[in-house]
Amino acid sequence: MEETAQVAIVRVYRSLSSYRGKGSGFKAWLSTVTIRTCYDYWRKSYRSKEVPLSTLTDDHKRWVEQVTAEESAQGLREKAASNEARKVLDWGLSHLSAGDRMVLELVYFEELSGREAAELLGWTTANVKVRAFRARRKLEKILQEMIEEQI
Repeated sequence: MEETAQVAIVRVYRSLSSYRGKGSGFKAWLSTVTIRTCYDYWRKSYRSKEVPLSTLTDDHKRWVEQVTAEESAQGLREKAASNEARKVLDWGLSHLSAGDRMVLELVYFEELSGREAAELLGWTTANVKVRAFRARRKLEKILQEMIEEQI
């Protein structure tokens, strides 16, 4: 808390040139600066609040271990599913023409607008929209056929 008081004194000193003497007066202005400094201290303290694991009860320690293990396992499952989905998507994209792949990459993966993609490809904006729609339909059909073959 002594450090916070010092910070408040420094803020007051640096802000003296901006004090205009209007309104409620110097005491109110000083209180406002000091209170805001305290708020900053508590916000920072709250964000960086750490509790040593050794201060927890055995039940709390078991709960923390269980939660972190579950989160870790869930994260691994999600990453594996994401990698698998990307492999399937790459496989499907490899069955499209270069133009279809390019328009899908630019519009859906790079998130370019139709106009931006048209400028890069040398096409009209309408052509980009039509080709992206048709390429997406082709990709859906390719992936659907792959799924049906697996069943």
